[in-house]
Amino acid sequence: MTLTWEGTYAIAMELRRQHKDINIEEVTLQQIYNWTLELSEFEDDPLLANDDILYAIYRDWFEENINGQ
Repeated sequence: MTLTWEGTYAIAMELRRQHKDINIEEVTLQQIYNWTLELSEFEDDPLLANDDILYAIYRDWFEENINGQ
């Protein structure tokens, strides 16, 4: 599976899987950016990232944690 910035939910789920012990409320957008670029499945231009995309990833991750799924 290839991940791109358009797949905010898929990125969030992969970050959630890889960073199980992280308190999402303490995660910064910079950390989300760095961790996303480190994903082996991620294949998009790092320069296309912006705060809206990073916040969408954060929001998807946060909502999944609240829903406990």
